[in-house]
Amino acid sequence: MKQIIVNARLLTFAGPLAPRSGAQMGRVGAVREGAVLFEGETILSAGPRDAVKTHPAARMAREIDAGGRLLLPGFVDCHTHPVFAEARLKDFDLRSRGKSYPEIAREGGGILSSVRGVRGSTERALAQGLLARARDFLAAGTTLIEAKSGYGLDLESELKMLRAIRHARAGSPLEMVPTFLGAHALPPEYAGKAGDFVAFLCAEVLPSVAKDGLAQGVDAFVERGYFSPGEAETFLAAGRKAGLCVRVHAEQLSRSGGALLAARLKAESADHLDFAEKADLLALREAGTLAVLAPGSNHFLGLEKFPDARRIIDAGVPLALATDFNPGTCPCWNMQEIVSIAVYRMRMTAEEALTAATVNGAYALGLGKTHGTLEGGRQADLVLFDCADHRELAYWFGANLVKAVWKKGKLVHGTP
Repeated sequence: MKQIIVNARLLTFAGPLAPRSGAQMGRVGAVREGAVLFEGETILSAGPRDAVKTHPAARMAREIDAGGRLLLPGFVDCHTHPVFAEARLKDFDLRSRGKSYPEIAREGGGILSSVRGVRGSTERALAQGLLARARDFLAAGTTLIEAKSGYGLDLESELKMLRAIRHARAGSPLEMVPTFLGAHALPPEYAGKAGDFVAFLCAEVLPSVAKDGLAQGVDAFVERGYFSPGEAETFLAAGRKAGLCVRVHAEQLSRSGGALLAARLKAESADHLDFAEKADLLALREAGTLAVLAPGSNHFLGLEKFPDARRIIDAGVPLALATDFNPGTCPCWNMQEIVSIAVYRMRMTAEEALTAATVNGAYALGLGKTHGTLEGGRQADLVLFDCADHRELAYWFGANLVKAVWKKGKLVHGTP
């Protein structure tokens, strides 16, 4: 069915077929009296209303009046941990009493508490939980996410998590890109033996993941007390050899060498970068690796330090934003809130933050040529917001301004 949304304020993000960096991040393709024409899963035309209406298919299209509201491509959340058994409320309580991240881990919380939950859960229960969370993502305007494993840390549980993502993908309109985060933390049975655990991942788990097509990427947490750059490189290089893209948790808690590793491997993204320095940014720029910032975690943890988005943009590194949605350090699935935090706490403009939350997020997932903009030939992932000015998405922090969501041309949430 042909459909046309008229009387809309558009941000098209039309531009070069590449992730946006530097001044390009502020160019959002604003159209005051815009329209989007789409048929099936695909946008046919987008831009000024009068121009779009000249398209031959416009005459036969069902017309939807946006009422002067803001219309954007769906948000792309390119870093999430959405498969887990339960909330980490004990961690939350301990943090409110002044305990630090390492102290919480020593008291049985942190990543390993989620590992215990996943290992004790069924694949069906994990898939059902993810399906419920998928509805929350869509309701907040996110139409594409990256979904990591990493709370299983053994063969059976990691495969269980990735199969749960596969089941949820089949049962939800939300598009999910699965990532095998094998090197997330050391499980209890490998305490103090990171090299042995990496060897196990490469020999036992990664082949099964690749053989069954359960993941499109691999990821590792490069950090003191977790995995060294050398250990992570062994795992990530094996993933690349298996045909998977590479992502790296880098410089989150300290400068530990993750960003330089990401650049050396020409990773698709280096994520967090709270402690990245000039040399790291230069290396990422030269490698063509995107920076993915997740300021929701800093906000939730009550940290004073945030990633230096301004320095990253000025260095010419393409920057994407993500929620880092997870049960321990960022139980937030709403990209509108992340956009607000980016503007309030990282000195990004609203235009830069929205570019980072759409087209650059799509490029971080290798989908920049099909997702993240409103242009002819792109996938019809559209979000109508109950506001007329794109700056309101950052201004009204804590609000969900979503009025309606279309995924692949189908209305999946709300009413226009």
